[in-house]
Amino acid sequence: MARQSILLLPKALSISIAVAMAAILTAERPVAKAAVVTKPAPRTAWGDPDLTGIWTGSTLTPLERPSELAGKEFLTEQEAAALEKRALNARADGPPPPGDPGTYNQIWFDPASKVVPSRRTSLIVDPRDGRIPFTAAGRAAQTRSRARYGKGPFDSWLDLDTGERCLTDGLPLYFAGYNNNYQIFQSPSSVVILHELYHEARVIYIDGRPHANIRSWLGDSRGHWEGQTLVVDTINFLPRENTEWQDAWRASRSTTHVAERFTRVDAETMEYQFTWEDPTMFARSWTAAWPLTTNQASRGVTEGGIFEYACHEGNYAMTTVLEGARAEEAQPSAPAKR
Repeated sequence: MARQSILLLPKALSISIAVAMAAILTAERPVAKAAVVTKPAPRTAWGDPDLTGIWTGSTLTPLERPSELAGKEFLTEQEAAALEKRALNARADGPPPPGDPGTYNQIWFDPASKVVPSRRTSLIVDPRDGRIPFTAAGRAAQTRSRARYGKGPFDSWLDLDTGERCLTDGLPLYFAGYNNNYQIFQSPSSVVILHELYHEARVIYIDGRPHANIRSWLGDSRGHWEGQTLVVDTINFLPRENTEWQDAWRASRSTTHVAERFTRVDAETMEYQFTWEDPTMFARSWTAAWPLTTNQASRGVTEGGIFEYACHEGNYAMTTVLEGARAEEAQPSAPAKR
């Protein structure tokens, strides 16, 4: 809560005099606004821009522009404030719908409560409409993944998505309901990005070595400096498009190419941008951008360091989801499997 100055005066006359004096002084000498002091972007001991730190990009701003905001690139200050207020008011526990066992209560979630500083209506900056340019096949894959998320069918552990299986949600740097921090480590020859969620570490070599002919869930990343910006090129993803993903657009595909840009702006801000190419999913490449910050309080999320994300050790959902599906099938009114 912001601190407020309180002036206690004994009589109404004293207040009137004080107000009059303030008006006179203000008229004679305008009050200058306090200058905002921004510390410069730090550099490493060997001279590169310093990207190290614990970063969050959590925001209320959606990846894609909502259809009701079509053609509107930015929110007004009043619209942004109203959206942020609704988000805070929504942080209240309530009973689940009938037939729904419910999920975590609010203490387990750590959602953002702020839009991006620019008040853009989407994180996507290209195309200008703020929408992912899916091909017909790409749109069908994304629609399917969202329709079955949390609903199944769950005939096997393979029917749970990669996140539910504690594997990964894939690239890029992105943010969910909790454990949204990324910690960056740096040496003259490499940059390592540790994602708090899934506790996955991604190594980016910046020493000029070529791409390795080895495929992985997060691809094979190589980086280089362009002035103050680290440019990262990632290819050689595993072909895992037939695995279940929460969002099909993030699926690991051998045809995917991701280019990222990390630009340290000041002591607590880094501009992040990615461009995604995949002709099997998208009609053209597309780009999203937003600022990361080490100032977690400015995004309305929990402040602190990286916590262990022991997903496999506590992943009771792997068995209970399948048990629940079998129990549901045993109900007399359960529809027959096709």
